[in-house]
Amino acid sequence: MRSSDRLLALTTGLLMAFSAAGCASGDQSGDSGAAGGGSPVGAWGSTAAQSPNLTFTDDGTVSGSDGCNRLSGSWTQDGDTVNLGQMVSTLKACPGVDTWLTTAVSATVDGDTLRISDEGGSEIGTLERAKD
Repeated sequence: MRSSDRLLALTTGLLMAFSAAGCASGDQSGDSGAAGGGSPVGAWGSTAAQSPNLTFTDDGTVSGSDGCNRLSGSWTQDGDTVNLGQMVSTLKACPGVDTWLTTAVSATVDGDTLRISDEGGSEIGTLERAKD
């Protein structure tokens, strides 16, 4: 990739990140105490090297890593479904790292497990609630 292409990709990614942060609705309407459901607010997964993780905040933002690239975006909750807004990420090459988290569009909280689904509604992976 040429330097000018890298700069364009980085600039585009940063603009998208600022746009996503500015558009976060903060609307987590949903029954956060529903049986089998709950609020995703908090940390999920491990911050160990090459481990996927997400952190959801009360203000409707989500950030984390797919195990190589940093991710950020927004989220809302509708009942048991956590909808992930458009996510932006860095674009590092990650040989040997399964970057499945980059295809996430929704999730459900199942106790201490966050079940993550792709656009088609298929479960693509899980993250465990991080322990304090």
